[in-house]
Amino acid sequence: MPTPAYTTLISASALRDLNDAFVVDCSHDLADPEAGQRAYASGHIPGAIFQHLDRDLAAPQNGRNGRHPLPDADAFAAHLARLGLRQDQQVVAYDRSGGAFAGRLWWMLRWLGHEAVAVLDGGWQAWVAAGGAVQTATPAPRPAGDFHRTASRAGLVQADAVQRNLTTAQHLVLDARAPERFAGEIEPIDPVGGHIPGARNRFFQTNLQADGTFKSREQLREEFTALLEDWNPRDVIHHCGSGVTGCHNLLAMMHAGLDGSLLYPGSWSEWCADPTRPVAKGRS
Repeated sequence: MPTPAYTTLISASALRDLNDAFVVDCSHDLADPEAGQRAYASGHIPGAIFQHLDRDLAAPQNGRNGRHPLPDADAFAAHLARLGLRQDQQVVAYDRSGGAFAGRLWWMLRWLGHEAVAVLDGGWQAWVAAGGAVQTATPAPRPAGDFHRTASRAGLVQADAVQRNLTTAQHLVLDARAPERFAGEIEPIDPVGGHIPGARNRFFQTNLQADGTFKSREQLREEFTALLEDWNPRDVIHHCGSGVTGCHNLLAMMHAGLDGSLLYPGSWSEWCADPTRPVAKGRS
């Protein structure tokens, strides 16, 4: 009987029991883009490969498409196959930031149709705390895999749909950034502060416990249900600064059984690049 796939989170102990996982280190620091590569070099899960947020998990910027635009789907699938990923192989993504960056790869693989992908709950810290082995050498290249794109398991919307929603109000927009950035009180990364009018705020770190692991399914479901009120999860559009931590809220909702939400990949960095788009301020 085949082993059930992990599709949201996986514990460090469960990962240790897997024999054939495709493990990816997604560690990153927005303020120091090479910090993740250095951290990987200093120690990583044995066999894990490293994927850089800017170079591997995003396409080039053009000044209008946000800070981390999605790459071409077929090209990204081919990239993963060259790295050795096989169709239906269990993928486990992790980082050192509570899943903030690993969640991006989780969403991208679902976007390509892959079901067996999960984020390591608690990330690198949980692995080390559980006594997991540590490797410093770069793993030998794997033979190319047969991974290819299939029907997407993740929905997305573009800026024009978010713009139309300002009038139609058919979707609830949920912003994963810190409250002070959402409010426009500070903006350390993008040229404009504030948020998309009508959006609600759910700081992605709210999904985590003090030890960096995710809250229980029950607690996440209770919190998101209260935030969404009468909104169907399928009518929710997630975004953040650049389409990265918005995936964390998507992951938390799916883990809680609230499936079907959408992602606006361009997010705030794309939205605010067009001065004709409206900006709201304040925490409500």
